[in-house]
Amino acid sequence: MAEQAKAPAKPPKDYSKLLISLFMVLNILVMGGGGAAVFLFSMGWEHPKLTEEKLFEELRRVPASDPQNPLIYTMEKFTINLDGEPRRTIRMEINLEMLNDEAFEEVMNIESRAKARDAILRLMNKKSFSELEPLQGKLFLKDEIIKEMNGILSNGVVRNVYFSDFVVQ
Repeated sequence: MAEQAKAPAKPPKDYSKLLISLFMVLNILVMGGGGAAVFLFSMGWEHPKLTEEKLFEELRRVPASDPQNPLIYTMEKFTINLDGEPRRTIRMEINLEMLNDEAFEEVMNIESRAKARDAILRLMNKKSFSELEPLQGKLFLKDEIIKEMNGILSNGVVRNVYFSDFVVQ
């Protein structure tokens, strides 16, 4: 018993430094994972773009309509403010030539029609008079409208766009 009394008492082990280190590592991992999740699901996410290759692939897949009887949908007239100085407005009426009946039915749907008008309005608000004045500008505008419409439509394909009214003031 005397030997036990003479042996120094072992001090209790201090785990505080170990726990602090463990919590710091855990905190860094959780914060890093949360930051990565926020980036990937918000700022890092990009809306899928419709490329020309995908469009040509889809055009090959979908049977062509009868060239003698094209399906044309006439949208309501637009009056849009153009970008740039001096401020100008454009009034235009757009006709969409559809590739098949399925596309025509889809664009007749009120939801698709609203999305299509909104996409065209946003596209036109970014344009200036100097971009639209030459013939080349109008042709580029047609291509951009076709890309926007084909991005909105899930089943159908727009083949061409015609302007039946195009007035800039």
